[in-house]
Amino acid sequence: MKRAELPDSDCGIAQALGVIGDWWTFLVVRDIAGGTTRFDGLQRELGVSRRALAERLAKLVEHGVLERRPYSERPPRHDYVLTPKGEGLLPALIALQDWGARHVMGDGSLTATSEDGSAESRRVHELVGRKMPDIVLRRHDGEPVAPGAPDGLWTVLYFFPGAFAPGAQAYPPGWADIPGTTGCTLEALTYASRCAAFEAAGAAIRGVSTQRPDQLAAFAAHARLPFPLLSDQDSRLAAGLLLPTFRAAGADRFKRLTLLVDPDAIIRATQFPISDPAGSVDEMLALVRDRQALPSTASGGT
Repeated sequence: MKRAELPDSDCGIAQALGVIGDWWTFLVVRDIAGGTTRFDGLQRELGVSRRALAERLAKLVEHGVLERRPYSERPPRHDYVLTPKGEGLLPALIALQDWGARHVMGDGSLTATSEDGSAESRRVHELVGRKMPDIVLRRHDGEPVAPGAPDGLWTVLYFFPGAFAPGAQAYPPGWADIPGTTGCTLEALTYASRCAAFEAAGAAIRGVSTQRPDQLAAFAAHARLPFPLLSDQDSRLAAGLLLPTFRAAGADRFKRLTLLVDPDAIIRATQFPISDPAGSVDEMLALVRDRQALPSTASGGT
């Protein structure tokens, strides 16, 4: 996998491309971020030859994007995992996904939602049966936590574009003009009002946004939320599940969606797109109460 060296030593784009090499590299990073960390699994997912994959993985290890962690001595076998340097590529991965969804598969319109039957919608519903990535996010109080609830509970993970406390953070310019952005406060307050019902049904609620923990803390205090908000400001969960995002006011933000996750960290149902933020809460509560009827491998949700 030899290539000519890019001559512009002062250009970050040129030097980054010298490491990334070709478009396969982003697909390798995509799949590793999603939890496929072993050679055979990567080769199966990517459909690339074993030799080509071995060369790409070796190059990424050489550049410090990946590291090899042994899981078998006889025969010698390794997991390939992202280093901090590799995790730094995740926002670029999300930016590529957003650009492709908006400008290649879409008409270029800026939106925080999607259409039923769209490629984004299919991708979200195909998450059913998939295991959540093994990552840690920052809670709104700054504590590192796993996205799922502890103690054998089911978890409702609702992803929202952005929630803003009066006097703490202003709405981004033109926020209300982007389809799908409005309703975050209503959604949060509706989940708060149903929190006891979810707990009685054996599920815990977690809100997830790309906002910073301090921004989420201001909103959680303002809305008096009885459940935590989690920050995915580094795009780890967004990249791990390839969740739909949009970019507004210089930041990547989640499109509104909800995942129902079982105690084994398996996604059992999805809601996307969501046109009625408050109504989706009652729909999710009904799914939680009737969770024994949920499929474990087929797509679900609304």
